[in-house]
Amino acid sequence: MRKMMNIIVTASIVISIVSAGEITGHVKFIGKGPKAKTIRMDADPVCAASHKEAAKAESFIVDKDGNLANVIVYLKGVSYSGKAPSTPVVLDQSGCIYSPHVIGIQAGQTVKILNSDATMHNIHALPKVNREFNKGMPKSLKEISTIFDKPEDVFVIKCDVHPWMKSYSQVFDHPYFAVTGKDGTFSIPNVPDGTYEAVAWQERFKNKTLTQSVTVKGGTAIVNFEFKRPKKKK
Repeated sequence: MRKMMNIIVTASIVISIVSAGEITGHVKFIGKGPKAKTIRMDADPVCAASHKEAAKAESFIVDKDGNLANVIVYLKGVSYSGKAPSTPVVLDQSGCIYSPHVIGIQAGQTVKILNSDATMHNIHALPKVNREFNKGMPKSLKEISTIFDKPEDVFVIKCDVHPWMKSYSQVFDHPYFAVTGKDGTFSIPNVPDGTYEAVAWQERFKNKTLTQSVTVKGGTAIVNFEFKRPKKKK
């Protein structure tokens, strides 16, 4: 009987240590957002022919309810001792547009870059901490892979052949990050219990991130962000 009690107590301690929850939330833009700019692809007939309607820039995607897409939300200063995922992050070039427009990557995780277009692209990554690279992808080369080994704040991946093509990446040393969808929502699962600083980054607000404190105690913690148009200087 004493042995059984010891087993029960030990199991209880383990459950307490690994207790984790989920952080969910919403990111909105308050105010009247800018109109999406039309991308002119006339310089490459293959690009232009790949869209029935004119393609729009993805630097600021907000719907009528203010839901803001392509916002990176992540936890700052969180410790993590696990390995990078074996599943790669996929960055596609389709219709001469990068998809997704914004990605989060774990350091050491494979990034698979695709060329789904029947035209020449080149991948020009411009990190400052990790190694910069510039690789040509003719239409016959459909896939290449790379790895960013070190955590790094947001940097640009662009195509020098098609100057409108840009994607934004951030490399983390943990898995506690997400990118908002078109409905402005995000979810960060399996977060260990604790109090953290949650950060939101959006491309058009490059010099200003939003931060909030969030506490996880199992279950679901909710944290919402609101970006606002800067006031005009008088």
